[in-house]
Amino acid sequence: MKVVSIVSRKGGVGKTSLSINIATAAALKKKEVALIDLDPQCSAAKWGDSREAEYPAVISCQAPRLENVLEAAKENGADFVVIDSAPHSESATLAAIRAADLILIPCQPSILDLRAIADTIDLVNLAKKTATVVLNAVPTRGSLGDEAAEAIKEYKVPIAPVRIFERTAFVRCLSAGLAVMEYEPKGKAAEEISQLYKWTCKQVKL
Repeated sequence: MKVVSIVSRKGGVGKTSLSINIATAAALKKKEVALIDLDPQCSAAKWGDSREAEYPAVISCQAPRLENVLEAAKENGADFVVIDSAPHSESATLAAIRAADLILIPCQPSILDLRAIADTIDLVNLAKKTATVVLNAVPTRGSLGDEAAEAIKEYKVPIAPVRIFERTAFVRCLSAGLAVMEYEPKGKAAEEISQLYKWTCKQVKL
């Protein structure tokens, strides 16, 4: 069973959207998927409640229960787990980091987001792990994405080769209880998530 944790100490960077879309991409590829929601706001869990589809299975839990929930997921045949961490809880973020085979840090190309990833990287280092930054909600025009990538270099962390751009499909799909690959299968947002999922699978050797 492979575990991918989407973490950031800053809210509003797109952790839940990435978590939902990567988990659903795996489910559409016939993986046995669990999406674990550590955020007290339960955004991913509420999205799961709004769906007609049974998969991915969405489980809301608190950080102290994460190890038990992961063990239960493994016993029930899960081969791919995505953890959506809580932004303002150091314990939840650290638990998600420690449980992960792959850690993704979403970062939007804004100065506040770029400054905020330092706190998350500190926790990754504390756990003696490595993480990869995913540029998220990148404007489709202009050079902000390239400028953000250049700024991230000072943190000495890798950047995922796939960028996720700012597209309305990411907002509309969640309102419909869907992921972008279900909402607009042939759209650009779906293609970006598909490429990010493929890259993720290579990293965890799934």
